[in-house]
Amino acid sequence: MSDPTESPQASRPSSPAFDRRMLEALLCPQTHGRLDYDAERQELVSKSAGLAFPIRDGIPVMLIDEARRLD
Repeated sequence: MSDPTESPQASRPSSPAFDRRMLEALLCPQTHGRLDYDAERQELVSKSAGLAFPIRDGIPVMLIDEARRLD
């Protein structure tokens, strides 16, 4: 019997997971170089460009204007 205090929402992630296999197909739009996945921040990071592209609802936003500059 299941625990009535356990919410079905508790086991669900708050946003869809990013498919890491997508990294093989995606490149930085500025440098055309490799991207690294930052799971904690939900970003794709281009170290060569100094940019981090957000992942929203499991979808990478690969627009330079939407990217965060790395410090």
